[in-house]
Amino acid sequence: MEKGNSLFYQLEKILPLVEKPGRYVGGEYNSIVKNWESIETSIALVFPDIYDIGLSNLGLQILYESINQRADCLAERSYSPWQDMEKMLIEHNIPLYSLESKIPLKEFDIIGITLPYETLYTNTLNILSLSQIPVRTNDRGKEFPLIVAGGHATYNPEPMAPFIDAFLIGEGEEILMDVINCFQAWKKSDQLKQDLLEKLSTINGVYIPSFYEPQYNSDGTFQKLHSSHKKAPKKVTKRIMGKLPYAPTRFIVPSIGVVHNRIAVEIMRGCTRGCRFCHAGMINRPIRERTVKEIINTIEKSLESTGFEEVALLSLSSSDYTNVLELVEEISEKFVGKNLTISLPSLRIDSFSVELMEKLKGSRQGGFTLAPEAASERMRNIINKPISEEMLLSTAYEIFKRGWHTLKLYFMIGHPSETMEDVAEIAALCKKVLGVGIKAIGKRAKVHAGVSTFVPKPHTPFQWVACDQEEIIYQKQRFLREELKGPGLKFNWTDPKETMKEAWLSRGDRKVADVIEIAWKNGAKFDAWQDFKNYDIWMKAFSEANLDPTFYIHRERNLDEVFPWDHIHPGVRKSYIKTEYLNSLSLQLRGDCRDECYACGITQAFNHLRKEDPGIIWKCPNLSPSRSKNELSLSN
Repeated sequence: MEKGNSLFYQLEKILPLVEKPGRYVGGEYNSIVKNWESIETSIALVFPDIYDIGLSNLGLQILYESINQRADCLAERSYSPWQDMEKMLIEHNIPLYSLESKIPLKEFDIIGITLPYETLYTNTLNILSLSQIPVRTNDRGKEFPLIVAGGHATYNPEPMAPFIDAFLIGEGEEILMDVINCFQAWKKSDQLKQDLLEKLSTINGVYIPSFYEPQYNSDGTFQKLHSSHKKAPKKVTKRIMGKLPYAPTRFIVPSIGVVHNRIAVEIMRGCTRGCRFCHAGMINRPIRERTVKEIINTIEKSLESTGFEEVALLSLSSSDYTNVLELVEEISEKFVGKNLTISLPSLRIDSFSVELMEKLKGSRQGGFTLAPEAASERMRNIINKPISEEMLLSTAYEIFKRGWHTLKLYFMIGHPSETMEDVAEIAALCKKVLGVGIKAIGKRAKVHAGVSTFVPKPHTPFQWVACDQEEIIYQKQRFLREELKGPGLKFNWTDPKETMKEAWLSRGDRKVADVIEIAWKNGAKFDAWQDFKNYDIWMKAFSEANLDPTFYIHRERNLDEVFPWDHIHPGVRKSYIKTEYLNSLSLQLRGDCRDECYACGITQAFNHLRKEDPGIIWKCPNLSPSRSKNELSLSN
């Protein structure tokens, strides 16, 4: 604690002057403070958004608890300060610090940044700057911390490549431990930072962007990524763990209100549904499940250590968890009378999902949520979401009949080849759902339509398609606003300008890094927040960088085009993704890969990573034993 004492006196002066001091003081129940003198390596875990949002991030909670279980390490946390606190830090020349020990981030050995979505990029640069750390890798010597980043957004690391020393691709719970071990060995050797990066590049799942140079064709399209270092692999395959990682049980209990004040248990990772727009569904393969016993034990321990009254059972498709009925029944019996709210999000559209929620007897105040994504049969065939209108309406009737008054429906507009007729089907379907609700419970029934705009993401079958034009998005939204008016109907939508921003950040190459830095210098930050309207700043940044944003967002790609993210292998082969894109053009559906193997390549990717241990041969748990043999025999 002695190391951070100099900051305590300064913070005492400024914290009474900011809106929510509780964001910056630490000391929460279950937070961990270790003696800096007794540990070998210090890691700052950073979520580049405010405390209220970042505290409950499950990935950060897993890393925080698991790193602190090591006797030789400590992990502390930091989040983006709000504007008032940022102003105070700058005025008083106080570097951004960790909550636990009030140590400046620049004094840590490693800073690990979580990037679940692209609109956190400018906040990441802002955090480095407020920490008094140069934002570009080339300007940081060995006296500065090693900057690593992981998360879903890093599957296209190129827009942030000049700012990050090492990207951890895949399941960071395992990779970060290898990075820590490598760092410790390097620090004892007193070698140059370049030597550390060389050693890190040999770890499965680690991408060192400074070891590569992008090359471009004359028309501006990406040509290839040239490796400038002999140890740098041509492709970095995501780290895949054979089973789910450690489940945290000592969740930090916030001292102020946060977005999710709850216990979160990841019951399953991965998805077998194959929705063609879904980035998470592609990069999180394969399916790994926790046992019912492990989930129950995790909930019990977490309740004892936190006192929380809400438990979220997280996965991409909760109804597909193999033992979901047993789990729900066990939870209902085990925790009866404890006034717990149990949420089971991401349910399929069928009556079985309604029965599951009924058994959980959770709070119905927030309504019941279903995600049809598209309303016309043609669009559902394109995106591979085979849900019949009849099934949706019958499920909606069951929901209303069992006591829910509000049904939330999530759709996307802007899917490939979408027409105004497809958009009109959204309004018509919402009205039909309201109709069955009125039939079930009368005029108490309400339907809330949340309509986001599709962004074609890397490593998905739609990575070849163009993002919808801004004017067309406005036109579709105006139509839906007019149609979804009246008693019982509510319509929410996404600002098209925010969609454009997400599109160029997620599909960008390394040249976009200049745009990000210019935009940040000119005031862009909190890009995920509606309150921070900064579109003009971004347009000016593109102009200063001599780049055209439409090149990244409105240009349809050729089938043989090389992408800036092709050197990152998500475990699913590009040839499989391309086949799925072609299937979308012919309106061909693919079934659940629990029932049939479509040779996506995930088993080969895992076994390639484990080739150093020939005793480990892993079979894709998406498949039954009889089909697993077929998957293992497929060529890569």
